[in-house]
This record gives sequence, C-alpha cells and structure tokens, in this order.
Amino acid sequence: MTKAKPALRPVNPQFSSGPCAKIPGWTPDLLKSASLGRSHRSGEGKVRLKQAIDLTRDVLEVPSDYRIGIVPASDTGAVEMALWSLLGARGVDILAWESFGEGWVSDVLKQLKLKDVNKHLAPYGELPDLSRVNFSNDVVFTWNGTTSGVRVPDAGWIPANREGLTICDATSAAFAQELEFSKLDVVTFSWQKVLGGEGGHGVIILSPRAIERLETHVPAWPMPKIFRMTSGGKLMSGLFEGETINTPSMLCVEDYLVALKWAKRIGGLKALRARADANAAVLDGWISASPFATNLAKVHETKSNTSVCFSLVGDEAVPKKMAKLLEAEGVAFDIGGYRDAPPGLRVWCGATVETSDVQALLPWLYWAYEQAKGI
Repeated sequence: MTKAKPALRPVNPQFSSGPCAKIPGWTPDLLKSASLGRSHRSGEGKVRLKQAIDLTRDVLEVPSDYRIGIVPASDTGAVEMALWSLLGARGVDILAWESFGEGWVSDVLKQLKLKDVNKHLAPYGELPDLSRVNFSNDVVFTWNGTTSGVRVPDAGWIPANREGLTICDATSAAFAQELEFSKLDVVTFSWQKVLGGEGGHGVIILSPRAIERLETHVPAWPMPKIFRMTSGGKLMSGLFEGETINTPSMLCVEDYLVALKWAKRIGGLKALRARADANAAVLDGWISASPFATNLAKVHETKSNTSVCFSLVGDEAVPKKMAKLLEAEGVAFDIGGYRDAPPGLRVWCGATVETSDVQALLPWLYWAYEQAKGI
C-alpha cells in the first residue's frame, strides 16, 4: 500500500444512499418542461401525474391489474399508509433485520397496538429464518435492507396460495432488483432511490387482493385523511389515476419523468438491474480481496446490489475518518454507515451510478484507510 493520493477521481462523487445520484448527464435544463405555477389538478397537471404512473408501470413491469398511486411523505408515507389502512383484519408476521424494518415493528406494536404479532428479527448482516413465516397472517417486510446491505434472495419463500397479504417496503430494491409481483400485494418505494429522483414523494402499488381488503376491512382506529384510500367502502380510483391526496411538487414529478424516460431509453428494467449488478460486483470484488474490509451481508445470495455496506478492521473512528477524508477530497460524498448500523461504510451502487466511478473510488478507499489508521 502507498500513502500517495490516487491520480484518478470519480467523475461523479455522489454515492449517497438517498437521495441518490441523478441520472447520467442530468442538468436542470432537463426540467424546463415542468408544469410550474400550475395546479396539479389542472388538465396539464393530471396528464403529467398520469404519465408518471403509466411509465412506472412500464419500466417496473407492474401487472395490468395492479394499481399504482403517488402518495406523500416518500417511502415512509407509503408504508405507513399501507400499515394503517390494511392491518388489523388478521394476525401479522413482521420481519426486521435493520433500522427501517425495526421502525415498522415499532409502528405495528406501539402505534397500532396490534396484539397478534409474530416478530422475525435478525442482526445486521443476516436475514431471519424465512421458513418460519406464517402466511396465514399478513406479512410485512423490507425487500432490501438499505442500512444493512442485506436483501431477500428472491420471492421463493412466499407461497402463491397465501391467505394473508404481503406488504413489501421495496424502496432501495425497486428498479434494481427482481420483484415478483405475483407474490407481493403491496409494494412501496420512493423516487429518490434507484432512479435518483427528488425526495418527498412515495409510490404505493396494490394487488387485487390488497384492493379487496381495503374495500372490505374497516380499521379499528381513526384514519388520518392523508392515509385514506377508500370512500364509502370503495377504492378512491382517482388516486391511482394521478389525483393525489395532497399537492405534489410538479418539479419533482418532471424530474421523475425524466428519470423514467432515461430508464426506457437504456433498455428498461433489465438494463437498470444490470447496471446495479455491475456496480455492486466491482465493489464487492474489492471488499473480498481487501485485507481490512468485510461485506456486512454474511451470505452471498443476500448481498445488496444497491446499498453495499461493509465493516473495516479497526475501531469505530476509522470509517468516520475515512468518510470525512473522502468528502474533503471531493471523491465520495455521504458514504458513512447509517447511525444505527455497525460502524462501517455504505456505498450506493444503484443504476444511476457509473461503473467507472465505482472503479475510480477503490484506490481512494485504500488511501483513506491508510490515512485513518495512520499507516
């Protein structure tokens, strides 16, 4: 190893896990067609919102009988909407292996105060035993643990003949990993992750089974207006045609449209997944060969291809020093591990990141480690 600074720097140092890097070649000029100063309920506003829904279906390959809605408060708002609207009809099995999953456990137990709840918990780096999940109950889980870098390997553990609903927080998986919609009744995500959109908006996708639950189940608790998806016992169909519950940012909508159109141009979902896979493979190869780094995910099949998390030999000050050094050099921004995660680094490898930038980052990780350790 050497203490000399590497000669090559990433062209784009944005490796944050949310909001994530913008699409390659992004400039504010791409938003010049935004419907600014216009009501989201105007004809033009509704057309833009409906286009965002239609392109989401196209790029994400959502089945035609699933409904897609744009909702407030990012992925968190979308998940909360699902929990408050759908749970309570039967028992709940809930899975958590990182901070966001743990948040949904807290909501189910402490806010909704449900009693018939089975918790399936695992420490950072691992998955719970998926074979123990009871699908007679509703099942709540994250597909990809953004703060742990651990994902479910596939949907094979979910039976097609399940009795309960599956509610999946897929915010760092959508557009980068293969979601088997036939096994998922609710899917949520936010624009700010894999497609690099702006924050504040969420998307909720409902299967026919989820819609049936909405129209037949009345929650035992008061429902805030912001969470209501039915009126008079029927689905508010306008919500899934672009008639949002509250006022969206039309600038953010335009930015999402730009990203979706880029995704279509490069080859759609298959190309997006391939880009994320290539990025993660480069970084994981470096981690595997490194004498001082270890992928937080303990099983290869569960390694994330978006939020790659790794620990480092040394005390917990080492990754913090590295993150500060790399930011000061303009090489990598916002790659410190999540505050509740084990000490380490987290590098976003989603589809908007260029593989060449991940490759250029690697020598800098060596340099920053040497500096942090005083080697």
